[in-house]
Amino acid sequence: MLTVADQLRIRQAYYHEKKSQRAIAREWGLSRNTVKKALEQDEPFAYRRQQPARAPVIGPYRERLRELVEANQGLPPKQRYTAHKMYEIIRGEGYTGAESTVRYQVAQLRKATRQQAVYLPLEYDPGVDAQMDWGTAEVELGGQRVTVKQFTLRWCYSRKLFVAAYPSEKQECFLDGHVRAFHYFGGLPQRITYDNLKPAVLRILEGRNREEQARFLAFRNHYVFDSRYCTPAAGHEKGGVENDVGYARRNFLAGCPSFANFDALNAYLLEQCQQADERTVYGQPHRVAAAWDIERAALRPLPAHDVACCTTHDLKVNRYSQVQFETNRYSVPTDQTFPTVTLRAFPFHLEILYQDQVLARHARSYGREEDILDPLHYLPLLEQRPGAFEHARPIRQLRQTWDPVYDRLLAHLQARLAGTRAIREFVRILSLHRTFPPDAVTAAVKQALGCGCAHLDNVTLCLHQALTPDYLPPQLDLSSQPSLAHVGQQPVDLSLYDQLLRGGSDGD
Repeated sequence: MLTVADQLRIRQAYYHEKKSQRAIAREWGLSRNTVKKALEQDEPFAYRRQQPARAPVIGPYRERLRELVEANQGLPPKQRYTAHKMYEIIRGEGYTGAESTVRYQVAQLRKATRQQAVYLPLEYDPGVDAQMDWGTAEVELGGQRVTVKQFTLRWCYSRKLFVAAYPSEKQECFLDGHVRAFHYFGGLPQRITYDNLKPAVLRILEGRNREEQARFLAFRNHYVFDSRYCTPAAGHEKGGVENDVGYARRNFLAGCPSFANFDALNAYLLEQCQQADERTVYGQPHRVAAAWDIERAALRPLPAHDVACCTTHDLKVNRYSQVQFETNRYSVPTDQTFPTVTLRAFPFHLEILYQDQVLARHARSYGREEDILDPLHYLPLLEQRPGAFEHARPIRQLRQTWDPVYDRLLAHLQARLAGTRAIREFVRILSLHRTFPPDAVTAAVKQALGCGCAHLDNVTLCLHQALTPDYLPPQLDLSSQPSLAHVGQQPVDLSLYDQLLRGGSDGD
């Protein structure tokens, strides 16, 4: 095949040196047809096969492979013929060649039949549209590598984004992400586009119509924004936020960074979102921050108050003063047990209520088959049953974290009081934690031990003196002691002592 340099020399010999095609062909040892083509083509000379190369082994099976590739278009994605399966099929029909040859032919057929997707360029108005999507990333929290869910909300006009991390994609996390995003942006969009995600959609109807979850419908009613849902399996309809999910994962969480907890992680993500305002998105003439200045003026205002981003469950209290939520068990105070209580599940904590009274609050666990106990909840029962103190699981959990001064206090009480009296007194002192700050109670116990008189009344007195420096003990009630009724009632008449100044009374 002639190179571009060969073609140039032929054309120079013909046009500049005025040689004939016959002379050039004879001089170069080429056919006259080759010389003629070199002169007629302005573009570089390229060899083109006139007919497909012969393939005696695979050739008879090309049409069969084409039928299988075309049949794939009407099959479910997970049940389509693979190249290996096609090889097995034609091998059973007599093919004797290599599997690699079949794979090559299948790849060429797929490339020939594949249609490239074509999209329209879109344009949005400020303050109207936003898009939301979930992503997944791995980080280290408290020294352990965990998978977190990225809530991502993105404005379509300015491309400004908000990212927050959650333990799951449950509805309470979904709603909480919206509220955080609305406050971060300082306003509301008119419409948000979603996938057909379960926290929002109960059932897919005809076209773009959806039957929404009742909780999400009430949420939209409070914040007054419209929802738009993508066609199933058509995530490109909100491609902007899908790109930003990947952008945040690659740029904010590269290298699997480490954080103490979710609060630290979300504070970091918020800083990264603010820094991302300085970028210029591909195809846009201005920085995100400049476009946001325009869009921010078009936002709708936030409502006067937020809704509680939680799900509500009516649960029974078991005989161990616990309620079971998902697969975990959470304690309630043993002196405030009711047959049925209401549990409100927030993304990171739980509240257990009876009517409007909050009985207990717990950090939410996303583990399985765990007992989340508050030792203070079991103190009233332990005061009644001090014999169970040594083996009570709540107390064993508490002993792992309490200050060593409580071990000294328990030993002090056991040395002074006989039998279960020491345990009861100790439990009563621990019960002060239900009313007063833990650090203040611990300081009062240390002070009482320092005085060598550590019992409930003295610890309580030390506690009051520390928290209220002007504290005065209440006045004693002497109504039951008539002989002492005059004490503290009238001031002493000091004029009686004047006679001492005169050398005695007049009668002496």
